[in-house]
Amino acid sequence: MPDYQLLLQHMNMISNDINDSSDENDLKEEDFIIEAAATTAISAAFAIIDYSQTYYDKTPYHDSTLTGAAWICELLNGHPKCIHKQLGVHKHIFQALILALQDAGYRRSKFVTLEEQLSIFLYTCVTGLSLVHVCEHFQ
Repeated sequence: MPDYQLLLQHMNMISNDINDSSDENDLKEEDFIIEAAATTAISAAFAIIDYSQTYYDKTPYHDSTLTGAAWICELLNGHPKCIHKQLGVHKHIFQALILALQDAGYRRSKFVTLEEQLSIFLYTCVTGLSLVHVCEHFQ
């Protein structure tokens, strides 16, 4: 992974070479083109480094201590107003919706329970958040 300082030093060396070879007022058109090309190449290198950092920097992004299932369990077993605030329905309504979905033939997916699926839907409807923000609760 190239170092930013090394690229900046290289850019300064090119700029100094061009400025040393002729007066500031007498710069040739070719010198401007060379300096512009070097600046463009270095800018492109910075952009590539910034873009590739996300693939090499393995810092966890969704690192909440509660997974989606644990959060649902906390809502169902916690204060009754909490589930209403987060999902927009009371606990007995949530349970009735789960039963209605089960009666309609819906089941858990391979990794996500039916309760979690309903919670994702309700939470998204209540908050109006984007998928990125909803993922913070449901990992």
